[in-house]
Amino acid sequence: MGALTADAPAKAPPRVKARSLWWVVHSWAGLKLSIFMTFVLATGTLAVFAHELDWMATPAMRVAPQSAEKASLGDIAAAARAEVPGGRLQSVYMPTDPWFAAEVWVDAGGKRIERVYVNPWTAEVTGTGGWANIHRVLRQTHRHLMLPVKYGVPIVCSMSFLLLASLVTGLVTYKKFWRGFLRNPHWRGGARRLSGDLHRLGGLWSLWFLVLMILTGLWYLVEVLGGQAPPHPQPPKIEAPLPAPAGPELDALVARAQAAYPTLRINEVRFPAANGARGLVVSGQADALLVRDRSNAVWLDPDSGAVRMVSRGEDLGVHQRISEMADPLHFGTFGGLVTKVIWFVFGVFLTGLSITGVMIYSLRLKGAYAEGRGPWARAFRGMGVWIYPAIALILLSLALTPAGLAG
Repeated sequence: MGALTADAPAKAPPRVKARSLWWVVHSWAGLKLSIFMTFVLATGTLAVFAHELDWMATPAMRVAPQSAEKASLGDIAAAARAEVPGGRLQSVYMPTDPWFAAEVWVDAGGKRIERVYVNPWTAEVTGTGGWANIHRVLRQTHRHLMLPVKYGVPIVCSMSFLLLASLVTGLVTYKKFWRGFLRNPHWRGGARRLSGDLHRLGGLWSLWFLVLMILTGLWYLVEVLGGQAPPHPQPPKIEAPLPAPAGPELDALVARAQAAYPTLRINEVRFPAANGARGLVVSGQADALLVRDRSNAVWLDPDSGAVRMVSRGEDLGVHQRISEMADPLHFGTFGGLVTKVIWFVFGVFLTGLSITGVMIYSLRLKGAYAEGRGPWARAFRGMGVWIYPAIALILLSLALTPAGLAG
């Protein structure tokens, strides 16, 4: 027996199975810039409810809904103008929901914009606020990190490529992923197994949302790199000084705009600049789907009252329509509070995927490094040098916030 054993050829050690290249790419895309990715996803998720967060933080924005007829736009504008003596009206925004006050922007001089909140039923001023608010902080941070747009937007939108890589590699490495939609996570299977189950489950149910964020993010990148849509049609400039009417004068102009565009649901009035303006603009929503208010507009001469131009969203070109769809789809504003809630929930899911991905990486490496290292220390070590630009971008954005809000 011993001779046979001695003469037998030595058994080759089992070959170590190489990790899938797809898994390597998935881990890299989800780990190296995970801190920055989480920051971008979290600010975008909060930005969905930026207006509502301002409502919670600003008592002047809160009103009690009434069954009475609402005040006219002219009365609302007149109340705001009286609140800021010497100011020039810039725009009036009607409430997004019944519990919101109307918001009027008034140029108070010296590059200072005052927000005046007006009860839409009584036309009484409920309070004022400065230009800086939660909405501006979240939207500007999420969009371009408070950096100049030509630098900040490409940096943020480049995360779309990492999301795309995570999406493709995740589906490839998750065999028969379509069976996992209703698979229950193993709550008692340990942290590693639970984090993996939650990561896969959240990823599957968020597929549609992830694809949407990737497409809109890439579109924003295309726009800032020179692929923006042609400008919307506008009438020629009027070189003569133009008034910013309020009261009965504004109501007469709004009535003319409504007559020229009967299906227009008015959400906004933009007043002309003092000189070189194109007129007063009444805009809102009409028949076209997934367009911003600016796409449906009536341009008027505030001096003569003549209708200068009517623009409709359905008349825009394909390139322009795609551009108009980006914001409503990215932030979920097209369906009011219902779509905002859906977008917020799935935004939380995506942010959670970024966090659980780091947890999975750390738990898999448990014991691979020196003893005594905690899970986050292992994760930070796995990020390598990429952790420094990620943290630097976040700190830079925070440091630039005061200047960004003042600009």
